[in-house]
Amino acid sequence: MIFAVLSFCAVFLLLASGGLLLFYREGMVKRIQEVINPEPKQKSLIEKLEDTRDTMRTAVGRLEQVLPKSQAEVSVAMQRLIRAGYRGESAVKVLYGFKVLTPVVLCAIALLTGLANASPFFVYAGCLGIGFIGPDFWLGRRIKTRQKNVRRGLPDVLDLLVVCVEAGLSLDQATARAAQELRLAQPDLCDELNVVVLEQRAGRARSDAWRNLAERTDEDSIRNLVSMLIQSEQLGTSVAKTLRVHSDTLRQQRIQAVEEAAAKTSVKLVFPLVFFIFPALFLVTLGPAAILMAESFQKLLGH
Repeated sequence: MIFAVLSFCAVFLLLASGGLLLFYREGMVKRIQEVINPEPKQKSLIEKLEDTRDTMRTAVGRLEQVLPKSQAEVSVAMQRLIRAGYRGESAVKVLYGFKVLTPVVLCAIALLTGLANASPFFVYAGCLGIGFIGPDFWLGRRIKTRQKNVRRGLPDVLDLLVVCVEAGLSLDQATARAAQELRLAQPDLCDELNVVVLEQRAGRARSDAWRNLAERTDEDSIRNLVSMLIQSEQLGTSVAKTLRVHSDTLRQQRIQAVEEAAAKTSVKLVFPLVFFIFPALFLVTLGPAAILMAESFQKLLGH
């Protein structure tokens, strides 16, 4: 009886295995063919957009050959681009390419819209000038915005550094951890901290890596922080205490800046009061009296 049951189970398993093998044969052959001869996958929409952006960047970058430039100008432009957060190799080429492309686009707009018909020389000269210096103004605006974001996010990063250092991590490990944890809340500052971490992993000294951070950001609060960290390392004082004191100082400076802006509000309100609100009040209050006086004078003169 037991032999019959075992024989039945064995035959059933063989039949089931054969059926499954025949049923999934096409799928198995297809997977084997995909492994042997992989077909190129279709790119997603994001990848296509990235390819288009890279193509446009390359095309714009080729226009930079039109402008004559010295090595000193390229160095200054590269430094400004790094402070704005653009560290790519083609960033300088794209900047000078837009210096060529923007004036051409503005001149084309002026020609198509008919603005150049009134005074062609001044309109085209203005388009060329604005188009040439426009990318520089935009880059300066981007640098100021990034510096503002770095200055605002520095106290939060310092607090997290204090927590990590007091928990037993070294300053290098705390920097990497803070950059990882706050990459969504403070992306600009965390990006700079990641560069510091990469430089230290590449073998650069800690003091040199933090000095490079101060040069890249060109922010006074970062320079003060770097000076305090270097002095703390040289003198052997507590890094956590140094970071906490600097964080409290930055928050106190932020409060003072807000109080200063609030104190300036009364002075800044003088101009809208004089030019907009006071004339309206005078018109409302003295208008009816002026009308009555005019009617009274008309009656007197009429008699």
